[in-house]
Amino acid sequence: MRTVVESLSPEAPGRLALGRPVAIIDIGSNSVRLVAYEGLTRAPTPLYNEKVLCGLGRHVATTGRLDEEAVGRALNALRRFRILCDTMGVGDIHVVATAAARDAANGEAFLAAAAEACGRPVELLSGAREARLSALGVMSGFVNPDGLVGDLGGGSLELVEIAGKTVGDALTLRLGGLALRDLSGNSPEKARRLVNEALSAAPVLPRLQGRCFYAVGGTWRALARLHQAERGYPLRVMHGYLIDPEMGLGFLRLVEEADSRTLKAIESVSEARRPLLAYGALVLEEIIRLGQPACIAVSALGVREGLLFEKLDTSAQDLDPLLAAAGELNILRSRSPRHGEELRVWTDHFVRSAGLAETADERRYRHAACLLADIGWRAHPDYRGEQSFNVIANAALVGIDHPGRAYLALSVFFRHEGVSAGRVSAKLKDIAGEHYVERARLLGALMRVAYPVSVAMAGVLPRTPLVLRDGAVVLELPRELAPLASERLLNRMRQLARLLGVEARIAVSA
Repeated sequence: MRTVVESLSPEAPGRLALGRPVAIIDIGSNSVRLVAYEGLTRAPTPLYNEKVLCGLGRHVATTGRLDEEAVGRALNALRRFRILCDTMGVGDIHVVATAAARDAANGEAFLAAAAEACGRPVELLSGAREARLSALGVMSGFVNPDGLVGDLGGGSLELVEIAGKTVGDALTLRLGGLALRDLSGNSPEKARRLVNEALSAAPVLPRLQGRCFYAVGGTWRALARLHQAERGYPLRVMHGYLIDPEMGLGFLRLVEEADSRTLKAIESVSEARRPLLAYGALVLEEIIRLGQPACIAVSALGVREGLLFEKLDTSAQDLDPLLAAAGELNILRSRSPRHGEELRVWTDHFVRSAGLAETADERRYRHAACLLADIGWRAHPDYRGEQSFNVIANAALVGIDHPGRAYLALSVFFRHEGVSAGRVSAKLKDIAGEHYVERARLLGALMRVAYPVSVAMAGVLPRTPLVLRDGAVVLELPRELAPLASERLLNRMRQLARLLGVEARIAVSA
């Protein structure tokens, strides 16, 4: 008889039992998007994601009205989204509309038709509300963010300061790609003047100096994807991708001046969005020039995730999003999820005994790696390392930067493949950095000791502590587990000991 972990859905064992899915329909100036999430959690996982580039905001800046053809496309998309939500059994559907519907003379009539099409009321977001939700989205995806959030849509740019859990006053500027193209008459020179005038007068921009700019919106994500391709970056994940402002300026000017068809990976950007890339690049260039940020961080989370974050109670908001997501993957994919929790505690004990210094983020990352250590067990043994690495490196994890993500993936890779760094590509080692590569080797070596003892089952590691004592790595076994002291286990302990420059031994208690 088949059994499943208690936390899984009995109807779909590959999903968590979180109640009915929740969905956000976002009616933007450029696209209309449906994202249905598995449930309302600290690290929500999309169940389904679809966007339709309708171009509702096209010509609104000059005509004051939504284009009728675009309205037709949007309403058709909303009718389809309604059926899709019914098919998925979505419980809570929240529908929002932004700048195009806000600014158009026929926006109210469109919103009424949209509500009828999707069968739900539509919340028309003010600029301030849109900016706050974008900031909450960034807050949900970054640990202690500090700087300025910029959400670039087709019709507007929302700017809002963020510091930890504090969201400042918002500013809305008509600098979206569609609006800029219309107002400038498709003239890059005039568009630059409009952007410079608007941003020069923005009171919040001087407070960006030396802090981080969090880039939200599809156009900026597309630019980041192209930036990755231009530099041969080995990870495809957008969230947490960092662009050095000084180095990024040259790339942005290339996008502004070159035919977009000559850019690498341009096929990954939809044809409808490509004409807006130059305007997005221009806005970001002026933000860098005037605001002088220390870094540009791409956020895959924005208004939609901000809405979900807003619905959580305070205790849920305070959870670590990385550990929440890693914990869910542990439940879904590990042989014994409780073992992953015990591995966290077991490595805590060793780190303390060895006096190894860790930052708060390094500790978080080590804990996440322990939760993810066994997710590849169903693969063939020869490919567990590679498959685990690929899953972790490309998983929808938040609350972690790319060096940290590489550290997680490498730790589990080394756990399966041995701790030689020679099998890892130079580009991946560059992303992680030498310190994280060595930490990943150490954690991988610890895991390689844990698994012959526990066989990834719960209840063993608490009885078999590993410590650094008297110049040696010592594994303490109770007498009833003494037969575990094999040559294979001792070899793995010696491998760990060599990384620390000490000896290795097994101690059996009386």
